[in-house]
Amino acid sequence: MNLDSRQCAALLAVIDSGSFEQAAALLHLTPSAVSQRVRALEIELGSPLLVRSRPCRATHAGQRLLQHLRRVQLLERDLQADFSGEQADYLSISVAVNADSLASWFLPAVADFLLTEQVLLDVNLDDQDHTHALLEAGLALGCISTEPHAMRGCSAERLGIMRYRCLGSPAFQQRWFAKGMQRSSAQKAPVVIFNRKDKLQSGYLQQHFGILENSYPCHYVPASEPFMHAIALGMGWGMVPELMLHTLPSYIAPGAVIDLAPDRPLDMDLYWHSWKVQSPRMQKLTQTLTQAARKVLL
Repeated sequence: MNLDSRQCAALLAVIDSGSFEQAAALLHLTPSAVSQRVRALEIELGSPLLVRSRPCRATHAGQRLLQHLRRVQLLERDLQADFSGEQADYLSISVAVNADSLASWFLPAVADFLLTEQVLLDVNLDDQDHTHALLEAGLALGCISTEPHAMRGCSAERLGIMRYRCLGSPAFQQRWFAKGMQRSSAQKAPVVIFNRKDKLQSGYLQQHFGILENSYPCHYVPASEPFMHAIALGMGWGMVPELMLHTLPSYIAPGAVIDLAPDRPLDMDLYWHSWKVQSPRMQKLTQTLTQAARKVLL
């Protein structure tokens, strides 16, 4: 089987842009020509590759092909730089990262590497329990995930433990947990949750108090600093990475947040997933990231 490069480029453009019209603009073709190329590739492979929705998305077979095409792109670009003897051009690498890692240790861990190796990051932000799905879908070449098992063709490197603390404001503690965090009060006290994929708080309540999800009042604040600010303002309690307690925003005064359950932290194992066959720069990214993570995570 020989894959036609123009047909593959058309498929990538549709997935990256979300539609045949935008892909056509990127490739300087008509939408009909893009559609014909994708259809020809589907006929060649004997399987539908796209769900023609808005935005367009890959089928399971399309995801497998995307994984292959994105890795080939990286390998070809690094190979061209090696043969030309010139400094490699900027290379964009798509990674899937959870919000707490992005807000704390991830960028300092890779910043020097990105500058030295001329790598541009395309960060897909998602919950740590869902980033692995982006790797499976061919939308990322590496991901930080709680999933310990590598899928076929990939490796999973353990990064370490991100420890979370159950935080609230002093006034919030006095109102709801003056006698300590107990089941009766925990079921009534408002909770600050990042988004509806965030299961840290619900898992904590289930583990320690047997309280079921959605049986307590919740705020949803889907950004790291506003999430912390909401806790400091006394809106509710929430789980915050221990790493972030050392870099509180200036508008959160010292002592504005306290540990409501110092003897009950929550530890979460993180793993870096990437393909076994990688371009040289992707290999260096994996090595840099894992080494840096093991210095800052538990």
